[in-house]
Amino acid sequence: MGARNLTAVSVVIPVLNDADALSGLLRALQHADLQVIVADGGSSDASAQVAAAAGAELVRAPRGRGPQLAAGAAAAQGRFLWLLHADSRLTAPASEYLRVIGSGDPAASWGRFDVAFDDASPSLRMVATLMNWRSRATAVCTGDQGIYVARALLQRVGGVPQQSLMEDIELSKRLKISGGPRVEGPQLITSARRWRAGGVWRTIVFMWWFRLRYWAGADPERLAREYYL
Repeated sequence: MGARNLTAVSVVIPVLNDADALSGLLRALQHADLQVIVADGGSSDASAQVAAAAGAELVRAPRGRGPQLAAGAAAAQGRFLWLLHADSRLTAPASEYLRVIGSGDPAASWGRFDVAFDDASPSLRMVATLMNWRSRATAVCTGDQGIYVARALLQRVGGVPQQSLMEDIELSKRLKISGGPRVEGPQLITSARRWRAGGVWRTIVFMWWFRLRYWAGADPERLAREYYL
């Protein structure tokens, strides 16, 4: 899977004990004609074995989405990089959309997908709608929206921020210098497991508390230690 196409799109997937979700995602990616890189942050489960069995390229990195994404990006050879969470669910329209962009769409430099949850409850449909609306209004994208970016632009802004939390928000801030993200295209499905486990409203408050502190200047590494307690 990793050696078939090294000129269009490289998918970088940061993982930490994500074997179950990763297995399903890699099966979906096997026929997508993309370079696939799994950036492992020290998993104690079978994530590395799952990656190897699927033919993905495995890189080791310090724990934290920023450092893991940066390590994966360093190994990527595609014209575009797609930063994808392990619990995303790939649809055929989404992978085809990225394939077309990676093949040379001159209008694309960076962008993301509208997101939908794998849970059709009214509260989570509302959360997804608000996430997509907020992203359109602010040009700030989150990792579960599947950020993609041209390699040349990513290099120009200094690469993926090597911070353990809010790396997606910081990356969006840097990329906005070149203009807002492209947001048309198919939806990307993401897992609602965190929302189900923590409760929708409690999770919203939890996440916004950390974002507000980050925007106020809090150290992202300190926030990461608290976030992952």
